[in-house]
Amino acid sequence: MNDFATNVFPPIEPYRTGRLPVDDIHTLYWEECGNPTGQPVLFLHGGPGGGISPRQRQFFDPAHYRIVLFDQRGAGQSTPLGEYRNNTTQLLIEDIERIRTLLGIEQWLVFGGSWGSTLSLAYGEAHPERCLGFVLRGIFLCTQKEIDWFLNGVQWFYPEVHAEFAAQVGPDERGDLLKAYSKRLFSDDPAVYTPAARSWSRYEGSCLFLRPDPQAIADFGSDAVALGIGRLEAHYFNHGGFFTEDELIRNVDRIRHLPAVIVQGRYDVVCPPASAFRLHQAWPEAKLHVIDDAGHAAYEPGIARALVAATEQFKQKGAFD
Repeated sequence: MNDFATNVFPPIEPYRTGRLPVDDIHTLYWEECGNPTGQPVLFLHGGPGGGISPRQRQFFDPAHYRIVLFDQRGAGQSTPLGEYRNNTTQLLIEDIERIRTLLGIEQWLVFGGSWGSTLSLAYGEAHPERCLGFVLRGIFLCTQKEIDWFLNGVQWFYPEVHAEFAAQVGPDERGDLLKAYSKRLFSDDPAVYTPAARSWSRYEGSCLFLRPDPQAIADFGSDAVALGIGRLEAHYFNHGGFFTEDELIRNVDRIRHLPAVIVQGRYDVVCPPASAFRLHQAWPEAKLHVIDDAGHAAYEPGIARALVAATEQFKQKGAFD
């Protein structure tokens, strides 16, 4: 935690928060921090279902940026937690536009890591005219290969963690972990879906950092995080992220004219560097920074430093010309 604190801005509190009903089921929590008249920046959290945390406000200079964060459908303080009905990438993009309109923002810098990078790209490709640029971390393009890696490939690096994940379902079900977990996660019985969500979320939390972080594992295993992560990641994986295959790469020309920084941990086991490399090949104008002593988490010192450096660079007009 101290390493993180030395690489980012001091903790801040929101100056405004709100709740936005977006349909008959979902109500979103949103907050604004920093400078009310500053340069707008949108923070998109990971997961799907991960929710926001106070530390995520600290990647931005609060004197310069008007920082907007929100919990996506079914995540964090948005209600209902873990709700997968009426929950698609296209609806999340509509929600972002609702928030932008509500706050009277014309354009903003878009900042997202992991699933947040996925949603950043999807939003940018749908609304390039609303984006000033992108800061992207731990790239996830939501292809079938990446989904298969998360469910099965991780065992090459974390065999004991994967074995524990697989052990929560019957031996005859372990050939298709997504199907086996989905059967439990989408049950109506809390006694069935709660332990499955905890197991799924703990599996991911155990692989986030280059050096395992016991606090992260505990946080991911908590019910407040696990239900959103477990249910919504399985839901989105079952639907290929609601994308056609490789859609984000195929449509990258829509945003290639905009400045972007990609920050990628060399030893990211959750979202391996091959995806960041593929994105950079399709978008050579983007600046790619590979952090050699980091895994997946935004809170690792090298990644935190690179993310802050990127938001500092975006403060300078013409810095990317």
